[in-house]
Amino acid sequence: MEYWQHIYEHFNPIAFTIFGFKVHWYALMYITALVVGYFAAVKFGEKFGFDRKTIDEYFVWAEIGIILGARIGYFIFYVPDNGYYLTHPWEMFNPFVNGKLVGIRGMSYHGAVIGFIIATLLYWKIKKIDLWKLMDVVALSVPLGYFFGRIGNFLNQELYGRATDVAWGIYVNGILRHPSQLYEAFFEGVFSFVIIYLWYKKIYKCKGELIGLYLLTYGFFRTLCERWREPDPQLGFIIDHLTMGQILSFFMIIGGISIIYFRRKLCKN
Repeated sequence: MEYWQHIYEHFNPIAFTIFGFKVHWYALMYITALVVGYFAAVKFGEKFGFDRKTIDEYFVWAEIGIILGARIGYFIFYVPDNGYYLTHPWEMFNPFVNGKLVGIRGMSYHGAVIGFIIATLLYWKIKKIDLWKLMDVVALSVPLGYFFGRIGNFLNQELYGRATDVAWGIYVNGILRHPSQLYEAFFEGVFSFVIIYLWYKKIYKCKGELIGLYLLTYGFFRTLCERWREPDPQLGFIIDHLTMGQILSFFMIIGGISIIYFRRKLCKN
C-alpha cells in the first residue's frame, strides 16, 4: 500500500519521446477512449439500424464538436478573467507560450457536451437521420470511452482529489489525497455503462430514453465524485460547498430526467 500511496514518485506521465516531442500517457489514453468509443458505436449502431458509413460520418462531426466545445467551454466555465480569450478566440487554440511549444491544456467536459449537441443537431439537420436512435447509440458508447479519459487524468497527475487519510490515498506534492480520477473512471464510466446497458436490455421502450439516462447517471455520479475531488484552484467553491462541476451537472440531471419523461410520454401517445 505504501508503494501505491507514493506511485506518482515512481511514475513518469510521459510515455515516450519521439523526435524531441513528448508523448504523454494522457494523450494515449485519449486516443484509446476515441477508439473504444468508436468501435462501441459501430457495434451498437448495427443494433439500431445504422451502417458503418453513417457512424463514420457522424463520428467526425461529433468529435469536432466535442474538441471545440471542450476547449471553448474551459475558458467560459473555468477561466475567471477570460475577456481576452473571448475577444481573441483563436488564442484558445495557440499551443505556444512565449514561443515555446507547451501544447493545449484545459478541457471542459460540460463544454464538450454543448459542442457535441451543436454538432449533432447540424448533422441531423443535414443528413435527416433518426436523431433519438442515434443518441441512444451515443449513450451506450460514450461511457466505455470515458473510462479511459479519466484514467488518462490519473496518469497525467491532474484533477486530483481532496486531502484525506484513507489507506488508498495517493500523495500529491506531499499531501495524501483521494484518487478521485479513479472514482470518476469507475462511476462515470463503468458503472454508468452497466446501468444504461441493463436498462437497454431489460427496460428500454422508447428511443431517446437512453441518452436521457446517460445525462442523469453522469450528472449524478459527477456530482457525487466531486465531493472527493479538489475544486479547481482558480475557482474554488462557487456557491457554499458546490463546485462548478456540480452546478453544471445539476442541469444535466434535470435534462436527463426531462428527456426520459417526455420520450416515455410520447411513446404512450
